[in-house]
Amino acid sequence: MNLSRQILQLIEQKLLTAVITSTAVAGGSICQAYCLQTGNGKYFIKANSKVKFPGMFKAEAAGLALIKGKSGIRVPQVLLCDDAGDEGFLLMEWIDTKRPTPAASEELGRNLANLHKISADHFGLDHDNYMGSLPQSNKMHGSWGRFLIEERLQPMVKMAITKRMLNNADAVNFDNLYKNLPGLFNEEAPSLIHGDLWGGNYLVDANESPYLIDPAVCYGHREFDLAMTTLFGGFSSEFYGAYNESFPLAKGWEGRVDLWNLYPLLAHLNLFGMGYLGQVRDCLRRYL
Repeated sequence: MNLSRQILQLIEQKLLTAVITSTAVAGGSICQAYCLQTGNGKYFIKANSKVKFPGMFKAEAAGLALIKGKSGIRVPQVLLCDDAGDEGFLLMEWIDTKRPTPAASEELGRNLANLHKISADHFGLDHDNYMGSLPQSNKMHGSWGRFLIEERLQPMVKMAITKRMLNNADAVNFDNLYKNLPGLFNEEAPSLIHGDLWGGNYLVDANESPYLIDPAVCYGHREFDLAMTTLFGGFSSEFYGAYNESFPLAKGWEGRVDLWNLYPLLAHLNLFGMGYLGQVRDCLRRYL
């Protein structure tokens, strides 16, 4: 599928330059993604249905701005976030990438630690956003436990039950987890977290500088971000070493990885199907 002429015309009007070519690139399962070659150079753009995913790109742009504004961590510059016809789109700078080096991984670890040092007096955020293509509520709470239960786990469990991916026994087990949760971890001050930090959501540019992309930000427990980095790989020992040197994690954090990863695994169950059911149940059983 090609970019609509409406989008291309709007970009040309806003940037005051002609779009010479648009080439499809990898951009995930939610959006159409392209490299635009224009008279002013290259840009990255992604587009999708504004009806199916209302406000998605505005939330993404807000998340990038929050990360950049609060921490100074590199994120792609947003040039245009708008609608054209039935589609919404996000236009950003194009970044030439390379494989992460040890030095880049160390910098990423330090950067994430600096992001997590940014705090607030609540868990949540002043606006909602998305986890992948799923709406994500960020209603504020005074504790991470209540936020995790009410804004993260319960909505995903309800969705999976409605889709008949989880059964009544699973629902009972999650209710038991909620009762056990206060004794499973120590509360920390809220940290500004990326929220969807798997290996595909950072990149390294040609100068070996790391960037964070595709955030699902909120103020949460910082172990949540670290846990998700372990879910699909893509992060090196240099990354974890630099993070711990900058902002040491609490003792035993590795034992809580599966607890925090229940949320992204439930999201994957709802998005991609029963292939994730075994992982969800295995993680859940560890904390009952």
